Amino acid sequence: MEKGIFEGLKVLDCASFIAAPAAATVLSDFGADVIKIEPPGSGDPYRNLPNLPGYPASQHNFAWLLESRNKKSLALDLSKPEGQAVLHRLAAEADVFITNFPPAVRERLGLTHAQLAPLNERLIYASFTGYGEKGEEANKPGFDSNAYWARSGLMDLVRADENTTPARSVAGMGDHPCAMAFYGAIVTALYKRERTGKGSHVSSNLMANGVWAASVLAQAKLCGAKFGERRSREHALNAVTNHYKCKDGRWIILSLLNEERQWPALARCIGREDFITDERFATKPGRHARSLELIRIFDEIFATRTLAEWRQILDGNGLVFGVVGILDDIPNDRQMLDNEVLVPFENDTMLTISSPIWVDGSKKVQPRKPPGIGEHSDEILRQAGYDDAAIRQLRASGAVA
Repeated sequence: MEKGIFEGLKVLDCASFIAAPAAATVLSDFGADVIKIEPPGSGDPYRNLPNLPGYPASQHNFAWLLESRNKKSLALDLSKPEGQAVLHRLAAEADVFITNFPPAVRERLGLTHAQLAPLNERLIYASFTGYGEKGEEANKPGFDSNAYWARSGLMDLVRADENTTPARSVAGMGDHPCAMAFYGAIVTALYKRERTGKGSHVSSNLMANGVWAASVLAQAKLCGAKFGERRSREHALNAVTNHYKCKDGRWIILSLLNEERQWPALARCIGREDFITDERFATKPGRHARSLELIRIFDEIFATRTLAEWRQILDGNGLVFGVVGILDDIPNDRQMLDNEVLVPFENDTMLTISSPIWVDGSKKVQPRKPPGIGEHSDEILRQAGYDDAAIRQLRASGAVA
């Protein structure tokens, strides 16, 4: 079995839902030994996500499969002193401790950096929050729908125009980019530890990542830029960086940023070679001045063929374009399969989505199905030095399940 770059790295995933646990998942993809700490009984509430209204019906817990692959589960009641004592013993031997509890909850459960760091000078303490760890909103709960998507301005910015309602996010669309930023913070701290021998406290939050995602326009605002009217697709300023509906209802998006060079090829592909010399569209200023007219023409042309037909026509002509994908495309996307974006679980044909980074010469571990609640409690406790009598006592106290 491939061990991975982080073989031997011990990670405590003491977090819930997506962004922070997903960072632990990335570490596990590269071989880290990740212990998922969750409350006895119901476990991480994220296990229940697919049962909420509006989520697709499936015989598989798709959310849990994605975020908790490769991990081991320890069911630990951190509200009990005995449970906190177990965590402290584990932290004393761990390399990374991950949490997304708000600061006040960490204090109450004995999980602050100040409480764990003295137990292990090499520990990387990684905390994730909704709105940062300072200020009046430090203890405010946050999800990616509000702290990342809404707070950052993205929810407003992606509207078709100012007359449409703000756009809703989809599950985890902010959490997963945040997880990569959080993973980067952890790996940076591990690199620092290689140089200094000392652990450190690293953090990230949904709000900061949301503004980072919106940062081109946010920076413009910080620079006092003057913003123009937000225009709908039909009134876009540039027809060759716009999206168009095909005959079968699918959409294609043109991204011809080097339009002076690419315009002749596009004109030939759409069967309008006359546009190359047409005085209305032959020059870039002319095309932009008549963008509404050109968009209407393109709408009519792209509606005459299916997406598959347009892909065949446009591919190989030096044109930059993209397909507006739908979920039905993903399971059979050859490019995703060839690049191991989609990979099978161990001893199964079911696919899952790999973390979006690769290192030459270091294969990721093959994904293993996630654990049941407390599936590895006894194994983890024995490895931490608890004998059978002590484990029975912990179970009797309700601190462990």
